Amino acid sequence: MRIEKFEDILSWQKAVKLAVFVYKVFEKNRDYGFKDQVQRAVLSISNNIAEGYERRSNKEFKQFLYIAKGSCGEVRSMAYVALDMKYLNKNDFDKMYSDSSEISRLLSGLIKTL
Repeated sequence: MRIEKFEDILSWQKAVKLAVFVYKVFEKNRDYGFKDQVQRAVLSISNNIAEGYERRSNKEFKQFLYIAKGSCGEVRSMAYVALDMKYLNKNDFDKMYSDSSEISRLLSGLIKTL
């Protein structure tokens, strides 16, 4: 499949779904510092994919994909803290962890193709 716009990129599509999930899970969380950080980290994934694609340079696109991968790691790290703090139940932790891991793998594949 040819990618004609960033919306065609599977990792971007999955990152948007993960962002919506994270926003819903932490919607009523009153630890505003934590909530803000995890929301910014999860939004960074899809936003960096989009911004990198729009740069129209493979070198720059790869750089932004690496940043998006870093944000996937940040989301997973915060999921552990959220679980320990009882901000997340085990099912929500598992979803956050597995989705961000899958997105990270997809990004690695995309980086290799560039």
